[in-house]
Amino acid sequence: MQRVLFVFGTRPEAIKLAPVIRRLREWPAQFDCRVAVTGQHRGMLDQVLDVFSIATDHDLNVMHAGQSLHGLTSRMIAALEGVLAAENPQWVVVHGDTTTALAGALSAFYSHVPVAHVEAGLRTGDFQSPFPEEMNRVVVDRLAALHFAPTETASAHLRAEGATRIHVTGNTGIDAVLEIRDGLESGRLRADGLPPLDPARKRIVVTGHRRESFGDGFLRICSALAALAKRGDVEIVYAVHPNPNVTEPVHRMLGALPNVHLIEPLSYVPFVELMRTSHILLTDSGGIQEEAPSLGKPVLVMRDKTERPEAVSAGTARLVGTDPARIQAECAILLDDAAEYARRAHIHNPYGDGQAAVRIRDILVNTNSAPTVA
Repeated sequence: MQRVLFVFGTRPEAIKLAPVIRRLREWPAQFDCRVAVTGQHRGMLDQVLDVFSIATDHDLNVMHAGQSLHGLTSRMIAALEGVLAAENPQWVVVHGDTTTALAGALSAFYSHVPVAHVEAGLRTGDFQSPFPEEMNRVVVDRLAALHFAPTETASAHLRAEGATRIHVTGNTGIDAVLEIRDGLESGRLRADGLPPLDPARKRIVVTGHRRESFGDGFLRICSALAALAKRGDVEIVYAVHPNPNVTEPVHRMLGALPNVHLIEPLSYVPFVELMRTSHILLTDSGGIQEEAPSLGKPVLVMRDKTERPEAVSAGTARLVGTDPARIQAECAILLDDAAEYARRAHIHNPYGDGQAAVRIRDILVNTNSAPTVA
């Protein structure tokens, strides 16, 4: 039996690691799964744990109001020292590019425990975009002994950097969103908490939180949304990130517009329903870029660079940055050109088939622990 310690702390990490935890727990003779959450994003994390029925063994609860990256990272590493000593795992599994992933991988390295990195190999090539995620993911991959790359492109990045023990598995986020989609369509799951919406209008669902857009970037985004709201055939639903750098300009510039709904971030099930019933997804989120093709929704990405180029190459996603004119023009194409909309809504998802977690489990059960750095 292998003891596997999962370390995560944000909603996206929880969504994407939940399928892996569940698949490993289906084989109790092979795996003793332990879960440590940092609480980097407290409320949004807890929602996902409830949806997927993931019980935690260690809750570090490190989140502080107004936390800095310096303080957050140091608190995590200090707290994880005791967790690793108590659990003595054969593997530490982290996901993606968060501060929690960085702290988890570095703490495992300090404790001489090998790291398995889920969603390894994503790159923009620019440490400032996104910040600090690009640096986080590069460091985690350097520390990892086992790399689960979601795509061939990600695998190629790792090979170019000299990494070994790379497996292309698909993206575990597709496993999660397909499970929730199927539950909603069958009636097994309910989407509570959505605002009253007009089914006669085309719905634009918006999320945004990237640090590189703070300030002028969010002012430009809000300007574009205000212009789009003047169209009589649209309804905008903006799930507003709680960071004050986001909430202040969004509420000031959009709060009085009648066909704009500013809502708090939703739990995972109603958010999947909101995506499923949308016309356009306008976002800077990496996860939404991956999930949208499985729901048949085109995505406009409010960034200048993306570490997920596969969707752009396939045609399901398009980079629009934060330029108001570009955002409005690209939205207009999808709102007014039915043939183009249909073409982009029915492209095959390049990120996987919903079986990534099974592949990861099968690889882990046949892989011995290795030195911390491959």
